[in-house]
Amino acid sequence: MARYEVLEAGLGTAGSGAQADILFEMGMMYATGRDCAVDLVAAHKWFNIAAIKGSDRAAELRVELSATMSKQQIAQALREAREWMTMH
Repeated sequence: MARYEVLEAGLGTAGSGAQADILFEMGMMYATGRDCAVDLVAAHKWFNIAAIKGSDRAAELRVELSATMSKQQIAQALREAREWMTMH
């Protein structure tokens, strides 16, 4: 959890390219289980936000990930991404 808070705290000062890279890495972390449990909903959420910030690779991986997720999981990930974007 501390890693998330540190990364999140630095987003306000980073350029949009750096933001997209950090958000993409968050998606990769959850998609692969690097330093955490695999969480497809969280991975989709972070890939979605990174794609909005301009990461083409995040958009591609979000589509690939969606193919393995249920409609409910995708809906949850989209809600969480929307909530995060509203707050940040």
